[in-house]
Amino acid sequence: MGSWEKNLKRLWQFIWEDDSVWSWIANIVLAFVLIKFIVYPGLGFLLNTSYPVVAVVSESMEHSGNFDEWWLKANDKYVIESLQFSDGTPQKVKAVVDKFYINNNISKGDFSDFPFKNGFNKGDIMVLKGKSAKEINVGDIIVFWSAKKDPIIHRIVRKWQENGAYYFQTKGDNNPASINSPFLDETRISQGQIVGNAVFRIPLLGYIKIFFVDFILNPLDALKGPLLQKG
Repeated sequence: MGSWEKNLKRLWQFIWEDDSVWSWIANIVLAFVLIKFIVYPGLGFLLNTSYPVVAVVSESMEHSGNFDEWWLKANDKYVIESLQFSDGTPQKVKAVVDKFYINNNISKGDFSDFPFKNGFNKGDIMVLKGKSAKEINVGDIIVFWSAKKDPIIHRIVRKWQENGAYYFQTKGDNNPASINSPFLDETRISQGQIVGNAVFRIPLLGYIKIFFVDFILNPLDALKGPLLQKG
């Protein structure tokens, strides 16, 4: 047996049979490399998107109660107080939102036929597929880029065409209205901002990513999170 064969055998035993801490660390690194550079790009190629899998990190798409209860609440009257800027000066602005979906020509029957009609939760993993703008319809869940650092995942509530290009308006199911702020304007999303269309949901698996990201950014809060319930 040649030296390279012996070294290969030692490496194999170290990765798969050794129970040392260093072997576990090597396995974690190897798994990360495989997922990052082989599995993830491979899924992206098959699903025609650069982001085939995303973790949901907010509660903006969560539903409370059954579908009928949620629908009544979603079309209730809301008074929204937001912070807007005029000539560089911040000022509070109040707006009333009433029967959002009905006023946007989306009936209860329409919504019940939408994908993920019961929304999804923080911590879920969503599998995305790339679609042409022409194929994306009202009711679909899309992931898109905004001025924020991370992409947003919300539902399309309006679609229109200007000069041959498609534009979209989205809204989080758990939000009273579409957001229009200096950091996120979902009232006019161009087709170039869209990352992909959500086609499949894996419940709660995204908490693994959320925990590790929180641990890196703020390790004390991450350790307290699973143990303490916020009031």
